[in-house]
Amino acid sequence: MKLSILMPVYNEEERVADAVKQALDVNYPTETELVIVDDGSRDRTAEILGAVTDQRVRVFLHPRNKGKGAAIRTAVENATGDYMVILDADLEYDPQDIPKLLEPVLDGRATVVYGNRTFGSHSSFSFWYVMGNKAVTTAANMLFNCYLGDLETCFKLLPIELYRSMQIRSAGFGMEAEVTGKLLRNRHRPYEVPISYRARTREEGKKITWKDGVEALWILSRERVRKPHRAR
Repeated sequence: MKLSILMPVYNEEERVADAVKQALDVNYPTETELVIVDDGSRDRTAEILGAVTDQRVRVFLHPRNKGKGAAIRTAVENATGDYMVILDADLEYDPQDIPKLLEPVLDGRATVVYGNRTFGSHSSFSFWYVMGNKAVTTAANMLFNCYLGDLETCFKLLPIELYRSMQIRSAGFGMEAEVTGKLLRNRHRPYEVPISYRARTREEGKKITWKDGVEALWILSRERVRKPHRAR
């Protein structure tokens, strides 16, 4: 099994070098590649990525910013692994948790695995951020009669051909809700494992807003009324 770690990047000159190093320093139980998409950064991100020489890393550039969903679409198109997981370059997630996501897959307990964040005072920058995440997750649970703990988690591990078959169209953060909605609609119930998390503040570059939460609710409702398709 080969794992493709997909890293969308936008204006992360202060963190991207550390993010790449942390991802590569993990002792993975599988062959691994790191596919990075610089989504039209206007700072020194592209220059920093151009200096990476590790053979496991491939970098692709968008001439202009298109959004996280679009960056992941480019990464998926160019990935060569059997499974994929998304790892943002903002250092909120710890890549040391990725082997824990792989365990249920490698021992045959699961096909899709989500990393479940346990929010605390040290791991979220605001009360409303946590409440918004809980509201979107609760909506998904009610719409699809399931029990997820963290829909908006970045750590979604699944077969790359399954992701391709879902044809995710959302260009921005809405891709998180679209992925989950389509998985649940087609009876793929994610297996969840606890992960560590440290949210950054707006001043540090946090990008997601309440508008993304509203969009997520709309996408989940849309996916609920659609008929299941034959996903691979």
